[in-house]
Parts: sequence; structure tokens; C-alpha cells
Amino acid sequence: MKLDSELYAYPWMSTQENNCNSYLVGGEVPVLIDPGHQHLVKHLITQMEKDKNRVEDIRLIIATHVHPDHFEASQTFARAGVFMTMHPEEEKFMREAGSEFYRAFGMEMPDIRVDFFLKEGELKLGSKTFQVLHTPGHSPGSVSLYWPEKKALFTGDAVFYMGIGRTDFPGGDGNLLRESVEKLARLDAELLLSGHGEVIRGKRNIQQNFKYIRANFFDYL
Repeated sequence: MKLDSELYAYPWMSTQENNCNSYLVGGEVPVLIDPGHQHLVKHLITQMEKDKNRVEDIRLIIATHVHPDHFEASQTFARAGVFMTMHPEEEKFMREAGSEFYRAFGMEMPDIRVDFFLKEGELKLGSKTFQVLHTPGHSPGSVSLYWPEKKALFTGDAVFYMGIGRTDFPGGDGNLLRESVEKLARLDAELLLSGHGEVIRGKRNIQQNFKYIRANFFDYL
């Protein structure tokens, strides 16, 4: 689904099975954010191909975090030679507690090499510049991305429409998630592109969503 010039959203709409939303940024360095579950990757690829976005054109996978519903299908793209990046704290989590976390859901952690690490600050991909924000709380190395040119904010599982990521998984931390939410709320965003649920459009609606989260979730973190 094309949202804007070189920006595509592939939301997971089924209520029968969990999977994440995936996002693709085109241009000189086509990037896929969070490819989702391995057994559902064919669905994503089919949707991409309808928009003339081919697997072989993807140059980089950005993992907002390594939970299976966001990261497992990275192996499909890694086999095609696509580069992989994540925050160093998330790579540490992946190598330590991550394997046990995957096995708890009856899966095996993908054996994937991280080509470079994301840290706070600018990420330049061709002519595009993104801001990388470390937004822990749902997982230790969760990241969000802000694309100033489009005022687009990719939040992973830190923030959803009328919700936030859970903190009871290994590495979760309610206090850190509260801080991460406030960090994201300070950005001038017109598109909020979360890991699950619907796209939020318009600065006023996005700020209303942050207000709702503060009022309904912060006391329980």
C-alpha cells in the first residue's frame, strides 16, 4: 500500500494470527523495516510485488527489535544477500536471552549476521536521512526511526494506536518504555507507523494518541 512517494505500508490485518506491520522505503537504497514471521513472509512478498517492490531490490533490513513477529522472516532476505542492522543492545539480547524466548514460542532464533549497528543519531541511506532513536522498554534494544522529510515516525512496538508494547517479556521495562514514549511524543510527526494496528495520520491525531497513552497506561508501567 503506497502511502507517499517511496513510502509503502504493509499492515497485518488478520485477527486470526499475530504478525507485525512491515514498511518499505524506496529510492537508491530500498529498506524494509520489520519483515515479520517466517511462515507469513510469502504474504508480505506478494503485497510488495503488487507495488512493484521486489525482494531482490531490497538492500537493507532494519529490525526495530528481534521478537519473532517482527524479525523471524529476516532469514529469507539474508539468504538473498540483504544487509541487516539493529541496535547493539538488541543484538546482545538476541545472542543471550533471545534463543530461549524463541523456543518458548516453539521457534528457533534465526542465525543472522548483523552487518552494522544502529545508534542514536543520523542514518544516511542514499539521499535520505533518518533519525535513529533508541526506545527501549518493550525490548532492550528497540529502536524507532524518524524521517524528517516526510515527518514519518516508525515506532516498532513502542507506540500503537491507543496502545503501547507490553513490558512483561524478557528485557521489558515499564519505566524505560514511559521515557521512550515521551521521547517520541516530542517529534514533529504527521505519520505514525507502528508495529501493529492502523496508521495514524495528522499531527493532532498523533498527539491525541500520546495523550490517551499517558492517561490510560502510564500509571500501570
